[in-house]
Amino acid sequence: MTRPASPNRDPLRVEKRETTAGLAWEFVHPRCARRRRDDIAEVEEMVAAGEAEIARDELVWLLSECPDFLEAHVHLGLIALEEDDPKLARGHFGRAYELGLRALEAAGSPAPVPYDLSGNKPFHEAAKGLVHCLVATGRLPLAKSVCARIKPLDPADPLGIQRLPQARG
Repeated sequence: MTRPASPNRDPLRVEKRETTAGLAWEFVHPRCARRRRDDIAEVEEMVAAGEAEIARDELVWLLSECPDFLEAHVHLGLIALEEDDPKLARGHFGRAYELGLRALEAAGSPAPVPYDLSGNKPFHEAAKGLVHCLVATGRLPLAKSVCARIKPLDPADPLGIQRLPQARG
């Protein structure tokens, strides 16, 4: 069961979907995140043009307006990795991963939550980024814990999270 939305907030949640492979679960992102899809496209253009600092400022602003915006956290994590700051990247990826886990737990920890459903992509990308950062900063037990938690959500592992160096148990 998902948490009820507060009057001013539409929380991240998961819903059942019928797919060609059967029943699956997909993240439903808050309205504020869905309305800002064009902003993320602009951020991606800024990064591609080498304007990471401007993109970072835009992402921080987006998060001030929509704190559960997983995709903004993932992009901030990627920018931090490009700037060789795995600790900062870990914070952004970790926040997105934590938000996803909270939504899953509120729904009774359903599975599968496959990467190939578009609403699930930012969560899985955050998990991959988090595992990468945990390995890079020598936090292997935590990396293994994330791998163990994410594996049953998408056993196909299309992002190769389970294959990240030193992350396997």
